[in-house]
Amino acid sequence: MKNLTTAILMVFLQVSFACQSQTNSSKSDRFVGGGCEGCEAIFEFGDKKLSHVDTLPHFFENKPKLEISGSVFHKDGKTPAANVIIYIYHTNREGEYQTYGNEKGWAKRHGVIRGWVKTDAGGTYTFYTFRPAAYPSRDEPEHIHITIKEPGKTAYYLDDFMFEDDPLLTKEKRENLEDRGGSGIMKPSQTHDMLTIRRDIILGQNIPDYE
Repeated sequence: MKNLTTAILMVFLQVSFACQSQTNSSKSDRFVGGGCEGCEAIFEFGDKKLSHVDTLPHFFENKPKLEISGSVFHKDGKTPAANVIIYIYHTNREGEYQTYGNEKGWAKRHGVIRGWVKTDAGGTYTFYTFRPAAYPSRDEPEHIHITIKEPGKTAYYLDDFMFEDDPLLTKEKRENLEDRGGSGIMKPSQTHDMLTIRRDIILGQNIPDYE
């Protein structure tokens, strides 16, 4: 009886996660990526016209400033992928998901430091933001969450952006990463007054149910 109850619960959770991931997606979109709590936030850009470049809130008053850029490729790793929506969010310099108190939707949890881009014809994207701080508990490395939505498939998450020079990014944590879309561990370089990181993304790499 206990095993039957557990099996029913697992089915319920799988269906629930699938429904969450498909929120605001076309009914014809293929479900990929497994469970994805909060992935529907990728559609919360409202009436904003997306381009391949976005500047996140509080970029100008925070340091170190950070430029994130790269290209998105189809599964062959060579063909540029256009019209792919990328959503990122992260903590402020105190390690908190900053809010003002009047947020709606997933901004209540993700905070206001978030942004969206849509890749151009060459598959390129750029975000301007600042380097986040680790949680006050110091139990996780500094990271930037990323969700992706390509045409014809439901939204799914990739490995977080992380920083090669972060002492909290231990060997154990590195070994537990899934490399969804490719490695998210970036080596920042200093360019004038800004850190820069580049991450190329391969659609479908290490993504469950992807064809």
